Amino acid sequence: MKKWLIRIAWVIFVGIIIALLFLARNAQEKKPVSKPAIVIHVEGENAFLTEDELFVRLKRKRLIFDGQTKKQLNVAAIEKYIHSMSEVKETKVFTNIGDTWKIDVKVRKPIARIFNRYGETFYLDEEGVIMKASNLHTARVVVVTGNIKDRITSKNVKEIINNKFLKSIQKLDEIYRISYYVCNDPLMRALIGQIHFDKKGDFVLIPIVGGQKIIFGSAKTTEDVQEKFEKLKIFYKEAIPFEGWNKYKEIGLKYKNQIVCKTVDGYTEENKQ
Repeated sequence: MKKWLIRIAWVIFVGIIIALLFLARNAQEKKPVSKPAIVIHVEGENAFLTEDELFVRLKRKRLIFDGQTKKQLNVAAIEKYIHSMSEVKETKVFTNIGDTWKIDVKVRKPIARIFNRYGETFYLDEEGVIMKASNLHTARVVVVTGNIKDRITSKNVKEIINNKFLKSIQKLDEIYRISYYVCNDPLMRALIGQIHFDKKGDFVLIPIVGGQKIIFGSAKTTEDVQEKFEKLKIFYKEAIPFEGWNKYKEIGLKYKNQIVCKTVDGYTEENKQ
């Protein structure tokens, strides 16, 4: 008999605990949540999204509002909306015990800004993903101009590389290979200010220092890009110190295993600096 009483007492006790937890949970869900703790992770100096901007966007979408309770907090919808932003690489929304919660965001790192033939401008990130340009932020990256047909609605680089048809009509994958090298090489990052795609189908690099054009040609493979830049670095390290910055108006890299240069019209040794 005592064993049954003990079992009944335990059942009642557990039932009371469950009921209290249920009531506490309901009370917690009806309590307004606090303002989220927002953390933006930025790689490099170009921050395309701030904590305040993200908070304002979420309020405009009514995903956050005054008096919002924990029960009204749609974590999945908030994550989906933030992840849809072109400048966002990863996002995670956490709810904690009590009324606090957190939004953790990692933004993309732009490596090039593209101005296409249609008057559109957009960024390309380090993974070859297209990013929309922002009215609030400008990234200090290499500028790409010229006869570029790729648009802000084009496929990302990975999709182009794996599609023979897209590779034949789009240049975003070649722009990515050149920009990625420039962005990650200290010498080229300090030297190259612009990449131009001309009507002949050649990529032309415009240095920040010096008046010459660098005829790069195509950038079909990573190996081809590396080989051309290695030739250029050897030229700058071994030829320019002796010949001067003003001797050449054009440096050609498009032919394998050679550099073809054109001198400035009327150049004499007196022009050397």
